[in-house]
Amino acid sequence: MVVAVADGVFVEKAGGPVLVAGRRKTDGEMRFPMPRGADAAFYDAVELAPEGKLWSYTVQRFRPKTPPYIGDDDDKSFKPFAVGYVEFAGQVIVEGRILVDDPSTLKIGLPMKVALEAFPTSTRGEVVTYAFRPA
Repeated sequence: MVVAVADGVFVEKAGGPVLVAGRRKTDGEMRFPMPRGADAAFYDAVELAPEGKLWSYTVQRFRPKTPPYIGDDDDKSFKPFAVGYVEFAGQVIVEGRILVDDPSTLKIGLPMKVALEAFPTSTRGEVVTYAFRPA
C-alpha cells in the first residue's frame, strides 16, 4: 500500500498532485504545509496551483551524513541531486527536491510542476513525498 509521507501535504487530482497549504483566517498569510493540531483552527486549507516557477536552487554534490539522510545509496553510488524553492505566484514559496537528470539544465524562473517520488523508509512500507520537476 502506498502512503503519503504525511497526511494532508498533497492531494492527487486527475491532472497530477497538488500541494495543500493553509491561509490564515485573520490576515490571509499562506503557510506550507497546512498547520496541524490546535493551530489548524486558525487556517483554511488551500490547494496550491499545480505549477509554479523555480525561485532558487542548489545542488547537493556529496552524500549527506547519516542520520538524518536515509537514502539507499552509499558514498560510491551517491548521485548529486537538486533541491530548491518553487514560487506559486500569489500563494507561497515551497522548498523541495527537484527531479532532473542534469541539474545544469535548471534556470531561475523555469516553470515547475508538483511530482511525487518514493521516500525510503523501513518502517512504513511504500511511502511517497512531493517533489518538483520541470513543467
